[in-house]
Amino acid sequence: MDIRIGVQQTPKEIEVILDDDTDSDSVRKHVEKALDSGGTLWFTDRRGRSYGIPTEKVAYVEIGTSSGNRRIGFA
Repeated sequence: MDIRIGVQQTPKEIEVILDDDTDSDSVRKHVEKALDSGGTLWFTDRRGRSYGIPTEKVAYVEIGTSSGNRRIGFA
């Protein structure tokens, strides 16, 4: 599962790749809880690296599935 997090005032987004069997509803609830309570939104990817984003800087969160069909280059 891929998660992309947009951060305010920066053009880059943070991409976190979770295990493919991760439940998207539980991820959504985790994000909503962190945004409601403030503080830091934490994720740990499938390699064990942890990412922390201050909730006041989160612009958007995109939750999707991993796909092998990613395009590279120009269409």
